[in-house]
Amino acid sequence: MTPETGYMGGNIIYWVIFIGTALLSWLVSSNLKRKFALYSKIPTERGMTGREVAEKMLRDQDIYDVTVQCVEGQLTDHYNPQTKVVNLSRGVYEGANVAAAAVAAHECGHAVQHATAYSWLMLRSRLVPVVSFASKWVMWVILAGLVLVNSFPNLLLAGIVLFGFTTLFSFVTLPVEINASKRALVWLENHSVTSSQSQDKAEGALKAAAYTYVVAAVSSLASLLYYVAIYLGRRD
Repeated sequence: MTPETGYMGGNIIYWVIFIGTALLSWLVSSNLKRKFALYSKIPTERGMTGREVAEKMLRDQDIYDVTVQCVEGQLTDHYNPQTKVVNLSRGVYEGANVAAAAVAAHECGHAVQHATAYSWLMLRSRLVPVVSFASKWVMWVILAGLVLVNSFPNLLLAGIVLFGFTTLFSFVTLPVEINASKRALVWLENHSVTSSQSQDKAEGALKAAAYTYVVAAVSSLASLLYYVAIYLGRRD
C-alpha cells in the first residue's frame, strides 16, 4: 500500500463515519421531535402540567431542596446538580400532556439519582472537570496530531487520550439516562398520571430521547477508533 492509497482510504473512512453518524443523528432527532409533537396532543389523566408533575414527584421522593423552573427553548430540559434545579422548557413546564409529563418526570429522575447518590451519576459528575478540559482542547490537539502524525506521533496520542475521556463520558451517560427514564415511568404509572393507554406513549417519548445519547456515544466511539487506527498505522 502506498502512502497516497492509505491517505485516500483514511479519508474515505472518515467521510463514511461523518456522513453516517450525521444522517443517523438527523433521523433520531427527527423521530424525537415527531414523537414529542404527537404525544403533546395526548392529555395526562389528571390534567397535570409538567411543572406540577415535577413538583409532586420531588415531594413524593422527600426531596425539598430542588426547585423547578422554566427555561426558554425546545427540548432544553435538564437537571443541574450544582444548583439543584430542574429546568423545564416552556412547552414541558406549561404542558398538560403525556410528552411533557414524561420529560418532567425524567428530569426529576436525575434529581432522585442525585439525592440517593446513584453510582453512575456520581461517576459522571466526577468526570465532568476532566471532560470539560478535554472538550476545550481535544480537537485542536487532534488536528495538530494528524498534521504531525509522522514527525510527532505522541501529539496525536495525547489527542486520543483526551478524546477517550469524552467518549467514556458519553457511555457513562447512557445508564444515567436509562435509569432516570425507568424511575420516571414507574412513578407516572403508580401515581396515575398516565393511563394504561398512554403509558406506552410516555415510554416511547423517553426511548426516542434515549436514542440521541446512544447515537452520540456510538459516533464518539467510531471517531475514537478512527484516530487510533491512524496512530497505529502511521508507519505503514
